[in-house]
Amino acid sequence: MDVFGARPNDTLRSLSTKVDDRMRVLMIGGTKFIGPRVARQFVNQGHEVLLYHRGQTEADLPKSIRHIRSPLAAMPVLRFPHELLTESFDAIVHMIPMGAADSRAAMEAFRGRASRVVALSSGDVYRAYGRLTGIEPGPIEAGLLYEDSPLRSVFYPYRKQAKSAADWVYDYEKIFVEREILGSRDLPGVILRLPKVYGPGNNADLATVYSFRHQPQWRWTHGYVENVANAIVLAAGHPAASGRIYNVGEASTPTVGERLATLPPSSIPTDERTEFNLAQDIAYDTSRIRAELGYAEHVSYKEGLRRTLIQPRS
Repeated sequence: MDVFGARPNDTLRSLSTKVDDRMRVLMIGGTKFIGPRVARQFVNQGHEVLLYHRGQTEADLPKSIRHIRSPLAAMPVLRFPHELLTESFDAIVHMIPMGAADSRAAMEAFRGRASRVVALSSGDVYRAYGRLTGIEPGPIEAGLLYEDSPLRSVFYPYRKQAKSAADWVYDYEKIFVEREILGSRDLPGVILRLPKVYGPGNNADLATVYSFRHQPQWRWTHGYVENVANAIVLAAGHPAASGRIYNVGEASTPTVGERLATLPPSSIPTDERTEFNLAQDIAYDTSRIRAELGYAEHVSYKEGLRRTLIQPRS
C-alpha cells in the first residue's frame, strides 16, 4: 500500500521543476531537535512527508505526517522494512548518516525509487577540525573553510570515545558518508555540512560560547535551528543542489568576544582544561548555498538568540 495514497511506484517526478512543486519526502530519523523543524517546514510548504524512525521519541508534528516505526531505524540504519521499500520519493533526507555502511545501505535501497538524497554532514570533516582537536598533525590553517578546503587524513575522529566496537561512535565518519552519498551516478546526492546548531531544545544555554570566554578571538560557526532546517528543506527541492556540497551557517562568524558582547552574563564555567587548540578557528564560508540556492536566514541572529535564551533551563 502506498502510504501517501495511490501512485505508481515507478513514477518519479523530476526535480528539474520549480522549487515549490509538491514533493514526496522520506526523512530517515528526525524526531529530535532539528528534525521536527525540518518536517514542519516541509508540511508548511505543502509537501508530503513520511518519517522513518524507531518510535522511541515522538515529536509534536502535524497529523498529515505519516510514520513508519521500526527497531531497524536505530543508528546506524543498515536495513529498511519492506513496507518502506515499496515506495518512491522525490527526496530523501537522511538526518542521521554515521558512516560508509549506513550511507551505502540507503543509496542501494532507494536507487531507482528516489530522485535525490540529502545527507547531513559536519564541519568535523575538515582538516582544520583535526588540527583543532589534535588528531591531525600540522600547522594551524588560517582563514575561512570553503567546501573544497582540505579534509582530514586521519579518520574516525571520535573512536577513542567509543565504549566498544559496537558503539555507533566507533565507526562514525562523515567523510565516508559524503563519499557514498555523492558516489552514485543514478541517484543524485546533496551534502550539507552543518555548523554548531543552537536553539530551544539543544545548546539552549549557549555553552559553546560561554565556556570559551577565555578565548575571545576564537571563531566557531553557529546556526539557529530554524535556519538550519530551512537550508535542509531548500536543498531537498532546489534543482541546482544535486551533486553539490554546502556549508550551512552564519553569513559571517563572530568571535567569541563579539558574541559575548550581545549576550547576558552566565554562570556556565569556563573550559580552562579544554584540549582544543583554540588558535584554530572553525569558521565557514557559506556563500555557496546563498549564491546557488538563494539561501538566507529567516530568523535573524538577534531574534534567534532571544528565542533561545527565553527558554526555561531544564
